[in-house]
Amino acid sequence: MPLYEAMDEASPLRPAGFWIRAVALMIDLVVFWLVQLSFEAMATAMLGPGADGGSSQSPAAPLFTLLFTAAYTTVLHAVTGQTIGKSLVGVRVLDTGGAPLTLGAAFLRYLAYFISLMPLGFGYLVAALRRDKRALHDLIAGTRVDRSSAPSSVEAPSAPAAPGVV
Repeated sequence: MPLYEAMDEASPLRPAGFWIRAVALMIDLVVFWLVQLSFEAMATAMLGPGADGGSSQSPAAPLFTLLFTAAYTTVLHAVTGQTIGKSLVGVRVLDTGGAPLTLGAAFLRYLAYFISLMPLGFGYLVAALRRDKRALHDLIAGTRVDRSSAPSSVEAPSAPAAPGVV
């Protein structure tokens, strides 16, 4: 079966587009930056300032931040389908069948982020080029990102019934 037919038979949910996903990523990157700053502050408090008088030169802060990002994305995607950024913009990560992710699939998706970053972030841009809006890490992990709620349809008001007609 050709790939384009499979995309047409996908769930009635709307896939989250490139830009909405980019905004969610930016929000999550702010969370990661704040965590990095807090780990650096803790390292400086515990180990003292670095040679230049600034923050500690310990590699512990970046390592703990990397571990935090792995736990944050894996656990939140497996438990709720959303990180803080995805929740704020109203999107959710599901497997291709529409079910919540397992811990294994969520961790594979996290690892695949780094593959998406490799060729100048091209793996992320794939979401802008595909009709189903799946990025390279989605293709690797067997996931998709959909809007959390289907758009509500507003019906035009119907004409009032004639008197005596129910």
